[in-house]
Amino acid sequence: MIIAAGGGRNIGGPEALLYQGERLLVERMLETVREAGLSPIVVVLGAGAEEVRAVADLRGASVVVNRAWGTGLGSSLRVGLGALTMSPVEAVAVMPVDMPGITPEALRRVSALPYPDVLVCATYGGLRNYPMVFGRKHWPAISDLGNTDGGARPYLLAHREQVVDVSCDGVGDGSRVDTPELVAEWGLTVPAQRVPAS
Repeated sequence: MIIAAGGGRNIGGPEALLYQGERLLVERMLETVREAGLSPIVVVLGAGAEEVRAVADLRGASVVVNRAWGTGLGSSLRVGLGALTMSPVEAVAVMPVDMPGITPEALRRVSALPYPDVLVCATYGGLRNYPMVFGRKHWPAISDLGNTDGGARPYLLAHREQVVDVSCDGVGDGSRVDTPELVAEWGLTVPAQRVPAS
């Protein structure tokens, strides 16, 4: 699941409309998930959803829209998990679109335990981060946190003994692109800086 719903308040535009070169970052993240061999793929849109649908190539993914994206990450998790309830998958890997340092290898590492009771977090420098994997058993309780901005973190803290930490040092980067400085460092551009084609 790719969470691409945020409004990008600190970077000047919706996260799903960040460009890396000539391609949208959400398209590159979709490619990362495909290369990791994970399916089905759900993309959760929110801010700028109609514009994203108009310009992004999201073929091969189920696209759902979180109309309550402004309430935080928790509501996007709820929408994305809801889209997967009819799927036979036992666990879902979750990654935000604004983490371009997540690689196929990092996704494969955290997804190596696709069991219904699993809770997995990637770590970088010993600190928990994305991608995370939630077994189906945990989806209802995580969905119940839908009105919180902390996403699944309160649930993970409450079940810390069950969480499996998987080091992704050397195969991924846990940076979130949430400042103009990091946008520039990753070579990204935001919609306001792009000139529409004539």
